[in-house]
Amino acid sequence: MNAIFERVSVREYVEKKVEDEKIERILKAAMAAPSAGNQRPWEFYVVKDKAALGQLAVSSPYAGCTKNADVAIVACYRTEGLMFPEYAHIDMSACCENILLEAAEQGLGSVWLGIAPAQERMEAVAEALELPSGLAAFAILPFGYPVRKVEQENRYEESRVHYI
Repeated sequence: MNAIFERVSVREYVEKKVEDEKIERILKAAMAAPSAGNQRPWEFYVVKDKAALGQLAVSSPYAGCTKNADVAIVACYRTEGLMFPEYAHIDMSACCENILLEAAEQGLGSVWLGIAPAQERMEAVAEALELPSGLAAFAILPFGYPVRKVEQENRYEESRVHYI
C-alpha cells in the first residue's frame, strides 16, 4: 500500500468538490479498523456546511485549515455501553489512520487535528455539531484536493529498531 509512504499532512486545498463516492470509501476504510473486543466505538459526522466548517476551525488553535476544506470528517466515540472503554482512544486512533491513508489513496490531502483528550476542544466540537449525550469528539479530519504535491520525508530510523 503506497499510501503509507505517500501520506503527508495537508492543510491547503483547492476549491473542488470531493466526490461522495470517495467520502463513502473513506468511511468504509475507517470502519474497517480493528478495535478492542470489536467494540467499534466510532460515530462519524461528515461536515460539508461552510458555516459548520468555520465553527470547527475555531475549536482548536490548530484547526484553522478546516474552514477552507471541502469536507471534514469528525470522528467521535461512544462513551457508554463499551466493553472496553479504556481502549476507545486506541480504537479511534486506528480508524483515524485508516481515514488518512484512504484519503491519500483517493488522491486527497488531509490532516489529523487532535481534539481529545483536551476537554475545551471536545466541548467546542460538541457544541458546534450539537453532539448528543454519550458521544465525545475525538478528532477533526478535514480533507480536499491539495494545492500542491508534497513528498513524504523518509522517517525510518534504524537506531529505533531493536532485535532480540
